[in-house]
Amino acid sequence: MNRLPKIGFAIAVLFVIVDQAVKLWITGPLGLHNLGDSRYFLPIFNLQYVANRGVSLGLLHADTETMRWGLVLLTGVIAAGVLYWMFNEKNRQDQFALGMVLGGALGNIIDRIRLGYVIDYADLHFGGWQPFLVFNLGDAFITMGVLVLLVRALLVRDKSRARASVENSNA
Repeated sequence: MNRLPKIGFAIAVLFVIVDQAVKLWITGPLGLHNLGDSRYFLPIFNLQYVANRGVSLGLLHADTETMRWGLVLLTGVIAAGVLYWMFNEKNRQDQFALGMVLGGALGNIIDRIRLGYVIDYADLHFGGWQPFLVFNLGDAFITMGVLVLLVRALLVRDKSRARASVENSNA
């Protein structure tokens, strides 16, 4: 194993704290704690309380305690895999992205353990068109981290491999 991935850990811890703080603000001072409670912010953005008992896109809906803890276990295994990858990743940008994914996942795991569901609240819409389900910052962190990893894997690393291949053929 490589040295401790400090940037990944720092980002994960920071993002868990931000995720949980925003959820406390939503359910505390803003008073959104009942299903359907909402606050208008912008013509394209509302805060709306949703108790998400499933995972991404409402899949794997956990209607029983067994299913709830199964989702905790499943997301915990995925988070452990991300942590393992982070320990073995040398690139700091990838560690940063993995920290985003880990932080978002841990924030949602904390909700599921504490409440039995994940608090979602961000409702982005354009008139009647809603391109996303209601989500939370943890979901956004996971999505952004995965997108960074995909872009780097598909675009950035291919260029460096191609450059190395050209250099090796010229040698």
